[in-house]
Amino acid sequence: MKNYKAKLSKINTFIFDFDGVLSDGMVLLTEEGGFLRRTNVKDGYAMQLAVKKEYRVVIISGAKAEGMYKRLYGLNIKDVYLGVSNKLKVYEELKEKYDINDEEIIYMGDDIPDYEVMRNAGVAVCPADAATEIKEISDYISDKKGGEGCARDIIEQTLKLHRKWMNNDAYNW
Repeated sequence: MKNYKAKLSKINTFIFDFDGVLSDGMVLLTEEGGFLRRTNVKDGYAMQLAVKKEYRVVIISGAKAEGMYKRLYGLNIKDVYLGVSNKLKVYEELKEKYDINDEEIIYMGDDIPDYEVMRNAGVAVCPADAATEIKEISDYISDKKGGEGCARDIIEQTLKLHRKWMNNDAYNW
């Protein structure tokens, strides 16, 4: 792993995969054919705080379900891209849309579909249970598994470095 902490000072955008990062990667199939996912409220708190602090929080996922939209929009995340087959294309479009460069972006992924984007992002991070190939290219590997607070981990580190973690507005949703 490379020294990632020095890179955190430039970060203004967090991009997360959903399944395996914001959820534990387990998908339960209902009798009606729907899918259920578990997410972590601590990840949710950190993401909404980052949005409140005017960081860009983006979700790019191959998965797509109405419950995912409801969860993310409920956290005031506006850039939600679900059902994506080419994550690198969406990543490049986001950079152009917001006039940002790779060094300003953290990308957290856990599996092979995240590989190309992670190779481009300024800081590539992953949960503890990510695929071996993803761990090999990550600047930081969280000690938390997907769906167990790994997004909170990297957001908290970044906001603490920027002195935006425990301010007065942190105490309210």
